[in-house]
Amino acid sequence: MHTVALAVTDGILPFELAMAHEIFDSAPAGFAGPWYRVALCGSEPVRAGRFLLAPEHGLDRLPQADTVIVPGWADVDRPPPGGLVDAVRAAHAAGARLASLCTGAFVLAAAGLLDGLRATTHWAHTGDLAARYPRVEVDPDVLYVDNGRVLTSAGKAAALDLCLHLVRLDHGSSAANAAARRLVVPPHRDGGQAQFVTTPLPAPRQQPLAELLSWVLERLDQPLTVEDLARRAGMSARNLGRHFRSATGTTPLQWLLVQRIRRAQELLETTDEDVEAVAAATGMGTAATLRRHFNRTVGVPPDAYRRTFRAGGERPGAGRKGAGPDRA
Repeated sequence: MHTVALAVTDGILPFELAMAHEIFDSAPAGFAGPWYRVALCGSEPVRAGRFLLAPEHGLDRLPQADTVIVPGWADVDRPPPGGLVDAVRAAHAAGARLASLCTGAFVLAAAGLLDGLRATTHWAHTGDLAARYPRVEVDPDVLYVDNGRVLTSAGKAAALDLCLHLVRLDHGSSAANAAARRLVVPPHRDGGQAQFVTTPLPAPRQQPLAELLSWVLERLDQPLTVEDLARRAGMSARNLGRHFRSATGTTPLQWLLVQRIRRAQELLETTDEDVEAVAAATGMGTAATLRRHFNRTVGVPPDAYRRTFRAGGERPGAGRKGAGPDRA
């Protein structure tokens, strides 16, 4: 069973800690197979906001974990605790996958694990992270960054996105979607989506894309174009692109491709349809087109993806020390 260690210390942010525990400690309804074993690791006692925690294990347990989650911590104006930094560095050396939530990126940066890598944190602290750790390529405009064995997220809701992304890597889209449904949150937001938009969005009923997005998701088997979407929305293609960028952080075609790939993942996981049929059901047209986009987006061909998840096994590299998960 894949062990997820939650690394805690005094001053840890309770929301990120509780959210990670909620996702990784309980399998969603209907999930068959091993989920995760969660270990709370830290010095005793640990204060998180107004809560006093008694971790089950010391920080020396981190190198034995498959995945180490470093939640955000409150006081980013002072260096992270040396014991936590050393334990995180040792876990990485032992082959664990490391993921920081919100300001937990300061811990990974202090351990030298973000040097030369692209990373993010809460938008209010990206400037501090870049100034303090100049060897880190800080991206202030994304929800999360996946570097394989080292992942970082922005704050609060983006930390939830990253945790669901890890579930998707380990157990597939169906499991991640089921976990999202239990939490009553969107099943997938791409890591490259903007952390926030400068222009407030209208209320949901007034949001011009709300009905359009639902309409598209019901027709992924059709060869939709930007002109088709613009016509449905009752606006020009240029105006549609502007609304899409504001609401989703991406273009209509990029968003549509991601939805087609996600649908293909679900079909490969849950049906016996061949790749040609999956390509037709997702609007890709041909198996060759599906294979090209799927391999580029997910990192493995559709057939290999199906063999992994239909067999109920782990994603290649996800549970082995010294190997990071495939990119998705």
